[in-house]
Order: sequence, then C-alpha cells, then structure tokens
Amino acid sequence: MISVTAAVVLFLAILLLSSAIKVLREYERGVVFRLGRAVGAKGPGLIILIPIVDKMVRVQLRTVAMDVPPQDVITKDNVTVKVNAVIYFRVLDANRAVLEVENYLYATSQIAQTTLRSTLGESDLDELLSNREKINQELQAVIDRHTEPWGIKVSTVEVKNVDLPQEMQRAIARQAEAERERRAKVINAEGELQASQKLAEAASVIATQPLAMQLRYLQTLAEIATENNSTTVFPIPIDLFEPIIRARLAQPKA
Repeated sequence: MISVTAAVVLFLAILLLSSAIKVLREYERGVVFRLGRAVGAKGPGLIILIPIVDKMVRVQLRTVAMDVPPQDVITKDNVTVKVNAVIYFRVLDANRAVLEVENYLYATSQIAQTTLRSTLGESDLDELLSNREKINQELQAVIDRHTEPWGIKVSTVEVKNVDLPQEMQRAIARQAEAERERRAKVINAEGELQASQKLAEAASVIATQPLAMQLRYLQTLAEIATENNSTTVFPIPIDLFEPIIRARLAQPKA
C-alpha cells in the first residue's frame, strides 16, 4: 500500500515538474500570467513556472507569410475585379500581441482583407494593372498602421493576381491590338519618310553626275540577271555608248 502511494506521489511530482519547466526556442517568447496578471514575456531558453499559479502563452517572433483570400473589388472606374495578395509580418512585442488583441493572426488577416478592398477601390483599373509597386506600398503602410498597436510589424504586402471579367479581358485585348497596329503604322510611316529623304538625296547626286545614273542602270541589270533565269530585253540608252563614240572620234585617222 505504501509503495502504491509513493508511486502516485512520485507521478504527481513529475507531472508538476514537467508543467513548471518550459523550454523556449530562439524565435519564441512566453507571455506569463500569474493568477491572471501578466508578468511579462520570458525566453528564450529554460523557463520555470509556478505550478497551478502561472500560465504561459507561446508567441512566435518569426516572419509569417499569410495569404489574403480573393476579394471582390470595385475599382474607381467601376470595374469589378477579384484580387488576392500575400502579407508578410512578424511580432515585435509579444506582450501586446497577446494582451491587445484576442487572436493576432486572425485579426491581421481580417484587417488585410478590408484594407485590400478599400485601398484598391480608390484606384483605376489601369493603375491597378500597371502601377503595382505603388499600390503594394500603400497597402503595407495602411495595414502596418492598424497592426502597430498590437505589436505587429507588417514588412511587405504583394498583390498576387488580378482576375478580370471575360468581357473586360476581350476589351483589353482589342485595345492592345489597336495599339500594336498604331505603332506599326507609325513605324512604317517613319520608314517611308526616311526612304523618301534618302531617295531625294540620291536624285540630287544623280542629277549632278550623269555617269552615276549609267552605273546604277548597269547595276540593276546585273541584279536582275542574277535573280531571274528568264530572258529579259532592256533598251540600252545611247548615252552609255557616248564615251566610246567620243573616244573613237578622237582617234587620228590612218
């Protein structure tokens, strides 16, 4: 009988000792409550609690990556889009994270969702699609301002996907196609202008140098003969033979 009682007492002692000794990792802190009153954050390392009297709440100080569920957002120009994001934050003050809010993870998620809808609702669709970096900074500043009293620092907010309605996707595709066609026409017009300027310069040179026209004519004949196997008949201007005729006439008669 005595041995059974001793075993029970030993078991209870071990149980109390295990509940009194806690080991916290480097990235953990323990907020200790003594008879319901907070006595501060402890850790890391070995923590000794008074059994039954002390209660401890573990808080992690590592950065948390939290997905913000897709939210229906009406932009400033009345376009309905579905947007989701990811938020990175960490606990800086374990005491406030436990004392100032019931569940800081849930609270941060909710404030991120409401901020996403309200902030993006103040932007046009074009700004939402093209100026993503500015919007991310605005979201980070607003959410961090709300979570600061809870001892939480929001470091980064990134908008991940912006899902557009089908009709809006088709409209954007038509707009992009029209823009590409406009650029192609502008580039073609610029090329025609440059070509006409070069042709005008070439015409000016040929007008002052008649032999240049003859050389160009011969070059064209050579190109056609190379590229086309068919027989092509060209009238040869008499001007090509003028230097030969002059040379012949200039020779002394025998």
